Amino acid sequence: MEQNTLNTNVSSFNVDHTKLKCGLFVSGKDMLDSGLVLTTFDLRMKRPYHDEPMTTGSVHATEHLLADYLRGDDLWGNKILYVGPMGCRTGFYVMMSGDLGSKDILPLMIRAFDYISDFDGEIPGATQKQCGNYLDMDLEQARTDAAIYYNVLIEAKKENLVYPVKREKKKTNKGAL
Repeated sequence: MEQNTLNTNVSSFNVDHTKLKCGLFVSGKDMLDSGLVLTTFDLRMKRPYHDEPMTTGSVHATEHLLADYLRGDDLWGNKILYVGPMGCRTGFYVMMSGDLGSKDILPLMIRAFDYISDFDGEIPGATQKQCGNYLDMDLEQARTDAAIYYNVLIEAKKENLVYPVKREKKKTNKGAL
C-alpha cells in the first residue's frame, strides 16, 4: 500500500501517528485579522496503532462531560471555543482563544479528566431534546478512559506535550576514503 507523504493543510495529517504518544499537544495556531490567536489542542487519549480506539459511547459521554466542564471553568471557560472528538476516536480537539502552549492548560486538563474519571450522575445535555444521539453514551467506559488519560497528564513528559518531530537522515558518503 502506497503511503501519502505529501504535506497538507490539515496540521494533524503532518504528524507521524506511528510515533505519537498519548498526551496534550498544540495541534495548530491561527491568527485572526484582529490579531487574536486561536490555539487548537490535540488531547490524544489513545496511542494510534497501539491502543484500541475509544468506543463511540465513551467518546460521546466524554465529549459532553469535557465540554460542560471546560466551559464552566472559572478561569478558562471564556476562552473555550470548541470541544469535539477526533474521527479516529483517539482523542479530542479543543480550540481556545489565546496564544497558548500545552503547559499553560495542563492543570486545567488534569482537573477536567479527574472530574470525568469520578463523574457520577446525569450526563449534561444527554436528553432527546438536547442531543442528536443521546442513547449512545457509555459513562463507565468514559470514566475508565478518562482515568487512564488523567494518569498520563499527571506524569506528563516532553513526549506527552510536544508532537514527535521527524528528523531527516543525514546523508553519508559511503565509499569515500
